[in-house]
Amino acid sequence: MTEEKINLCTLFNVNYLNRGLLMYTSLKAEAKNFDLYVICFDNVTYEILKKLNHDNLIPVSLKEFEDEELLKIKPSRTAAEYCWTCSSSSVLYCIEHFKLDNCTYVDADLYFYSDPAKIWKEDPSASVLITLHNYSAEYDQSNESGRFCVQFTGFKNNAEGMKALKDWRNDCIKWCFNRIEDGKFGDQKYLDEWPQKYKGVHIVKDITAGLAPWNIDQFKIVKENLVVQKSDSKKMESVFFHFHGLKIFKDQMVSFTSHRYHLNKTAQTKIYLPYAKRLLEIDNFLRKSFPGIYNVVHEKSGVELVSTKEWLRFYLYDVKNDLKNIDANLTKSRFKNNYTFKIEI
Repeated sequence: MTEEKINLCTLFNVNYLNRGLLMYTSLKAEAKNFDLYVICFDNVTYEILKKLNHDNLIPVSLKEFEDEELLKIKPSRTAAEYCWTCSSSSVLYCIEHFKLDNCTYVDADLYFYSDPAKIWKEDPSASVLITLHNYSAEYDQSNESGRFCVQFTGFKNNAEGMKALKDWRNDCIKWCFNRIEDGKFGDQKYLDEWPQKYKGVHIVKDITAGLAPWNIDQFKIVKENLVVQKSDSKKMESVFFHFHGLKIFKDQMVSFTSHRYHLNKTAQTKIYLPYAKRLLEIDNFLRKSFPGIYNVVHEKSGVELVSTKEWLRFYLYDVKNDLKNIDANLTKSRFKNNYTFKIEI
């Protein structure tokens, strides 16, 4: 019997092309039946993807994708805010233009270790699918960024799914900014209301669908695609990891994540290092295959600055947990984390 197809969409420009292609290779290895639609945020990305002509990867130019409403609000958004604004519109475009039964938005910096179709199988009757951040206590930003992460947000082409999707798009057209305001933040805080607001919303139960630097300390890592939840010793095959904040610098230097998160040696060597090597390999492939076209310039690695607000948030958390931390030594030690390494490939 043929596996039901899962349709995925993402969006990025040339600066995230290497990540997007790496995500695609992970899907190609793990997903039994999928298509990945890519909204290309510049012509270079579109032309390269067209020339690569990969199976199951459908590039869409910005000219094809953008409509009057998006173009009208575009000047009022930063580049990042406009990408967030377009996440909902990318799903809607793909469902309507390609006549899809379902479509799931995915961030380009995900890497899949097993078939994401199994996430939908948790509740085949669901019309909308959302994933939790699953924050560890010390990193909990639910009040600021939301309980749920846009990273993997799916919709079926039915009345319930399209109602939630079109409302989300309208909300993002009206307001989608990189600030907290009236209970909103970007495109993401809107999701907090969905389980109560709409019928057919399924909150993904598999907590390995959304492993990330803000929750990986809850797991013992057996190998790259296998983890054990510390709370109950349950062994689980990972669905995907979200490599949020990973940066490539000059001379094959890669920063695994922000200093705000602690990564133990096992996470660094078994999860981050393999991903970083693959990412640099794709980056080198693009430079060799498309000289004069793929000209992404990586910055020189430097010291990451800490905002007063961020430092104070961790200090208050540390003192709340133990008054001995009032001397701030623990908080200071947090920001000595340096996860920038030269990667040999």
